[in-house]
Amino acid sequence: MRLAKLREEVLEANLNLVRRGLVLSTFGNASGVARKEGLIVIKPSGVPYHRMKSKDFVVADLQGQVVEGRLRPSSDLPTHATLYRAFPAIGGIAHTHSEYATAWSQARKPIPCLGTTHADYFRGAIPLTEVMTDDEVAGQYEASTGAVIIRAFKGLDPMAIPAVLVTNHGPFAWGADPCEAAENAWMLEAAARMAFLTAAVNADASALGRTLHDRHFLRKHGKQAYYGQKKTKN
Repeated sequence: MRLAKLREEVLEANLNLVRRGLVLSTFGNASGVARKEGLIVIKPSGVPYHRMKSKDFVVADLQGQVVEGRLRPSSDLPTHATLYRAFPAIGGIAHTHSEYATAWSQARKPIPCLGTTHADYFRGAIPLTEVMTDDEVAGQYEASTGAVIIRAFKGLDPMAIPAVLVTNHGPFAWGADPCEAAENAWMLEAAARMAFLTAAVNADASALGRTLHDRHFLRKHGKQAYYGQKKTKN
């Protein structure tokens, strides 16, 4: 993929986070990866979203080393790089501090799947990472954040559950490309809000049954998916 195109996709993904009310101030970031070239394009650190241009985005290698750009990259670059190395199917990552998903992470609770809206995008509860140790926080904090996310997915398919809650921090979501990552961040916040409201109405609400859960997920994402229109090649 040409980097110019990826820069535009990553810019649009970042702006979508703002349009959908998922970020506060300059918090949050989205990135994309060009697998063939082994390069990451990521938002610059602390730059107001309304001022960002595609030329402002920083290019780094998969080890998180900057190779192009005049601005500092997002401070979360090491987390993104760690996830790209560990999960080869993902092409984009979005990190936000969206309110409801962050509330679940601060409460140290995974988000249960209580209905079909959640099941349409996530084939299971949204996992919660373990609490980071003092040494992890004091050391290579952002890289350690990626490491605790990877450990949370032991035995799980990151493409079937394309999101996670980092304990006391906030959510990360990902997808096949930056646009899908931003979409999944949006759906994660919707699922978090619905689960919160459901628990407020009925604290003993039951998780969605496996058969109905799988039916909703697979009709959108399975090999025999039939939701929406067939994708055609240009």
